[in-house]
Amino acid sequence: MKVLLLNGSPRPNSNTLLGLKEMEKIFTEQGIQTEIFNIGTKDIRGCIACEQCRKLRACVFDDAVNEFAKKLEEADGMVVGSPVYYSAPNATVQAFLQRLFYSNNSDKTMKVGAAFVCARRGGTTASYDVLNKFFTISGMPIAPSQYWNIIHGGAPGEAIKDEEGMQILRVLARNMAFLMKSIYLGKKEIGLPEKEKHLWTNFI
Repeated sequence: MKVLLLNGSPRPNSNTLLGLKEMEKIFTEQGIQTEIFNIGTKDIRGCIACEQCRKLRACVFDDAVNEFAKKLEEADGMVVGSPVYYSAPNATVQAFLQRLFYSNNSDKTMKVGAAFVCARRGGTTASYDVLNKFFTISGMPIAPSQYWNIIHGGAPGEAIKDEEGMQILRVLARNMAFLMKSIYLGKKEIGLPEKEKHLWTNFI
């Protein structure tokens, strides 16, 4: 089994990366492969609503988004770690996820999703909420922890002092591993849920 760990921080040795590595330790203990995918310093442009992805089955901008999309098709889950900028996930993370989830129409049903955010102080719950919506619109169960998935730290390495935050991420990784393994067994025994044809209703 494999889980992809998306690092949205542009800073080397960031607190966000520290959180991902804390989770990576647990996944390794659980026998789950991991890959950290760093996008914080990449030039990720936003979606331009060109709709070319409907023909190409990939984003027209052939960059890290398409690279990650191919990896996601084979993975059992993904974790998104993002710093908080002005009470939101940073712009690179949002552009990346918007293009990823819109252009990649491969079946993500029952792939497990999880997100956490890192801030010096505020804006965490609003940012956490934004990230989770990408999973729920795609049929991806969200792994829980013992509290909201938030760590605090400003200077590099400072988040290690947030003992509760680090524990939250360890619990999250264990719960995510359990969900991925349970879903794997469930698919073998009973298969995926029956799908209905999507009905689109415009309000105007």
